[in-house]
Order: sequence, then C-alpha cells, then structure tokens
Amino acid sequence: MAVILILWIVMYLLDANRANALVQFVHDAANWLAGWSRDLFTFDEAWARVVAGYGLAAVVYLFIGHAVANRLHRR
Repeated sequence: MAVILILWIVMYLLDANRANALVQFVHDAANWLAGWSRDLFTFDEAWARVVAGYGLAAVVYLFIGHAVANRLHRR
C-alpha cells in the first residue's frame, strides 16, 4: 500500500502524464488508500498537500504493516 502511495507522490512531483493508464491506475489506487488523509492538510502549495496527505497515509500503512509482521513473526 505504501509503495502505491509513494509512487503517486513521485509521479505527481515529476508531473507524470495523467492521461496515461498506469498513472491513472496509481492515482485512483492512491486516492482510495489515502481517502482518510488526502485533504487533511491545507497548505497553499498543491505539491505540499500531496506530499503531506499521501505521505502520512504511507507512513501509517508502513507502521501498521511493520507491527503486523512483527506480531506474525513472534508466533
């Protein structure tokens, strides 16, 4: 999940062609994954909103994934 979110951040910052099918798929998946954090911050710059909103979701998913992996590894 975090990879998709980070990939979207990179695509956005590099101004990827939004008409491309891969870019659209990554954007749609990232929007769904970061629905709860996407508009959480109200920076003036659009790039800052994308990095903060999608980045927060990526960090949370990484933390949850790490916690679940540790829990499963201890069994």
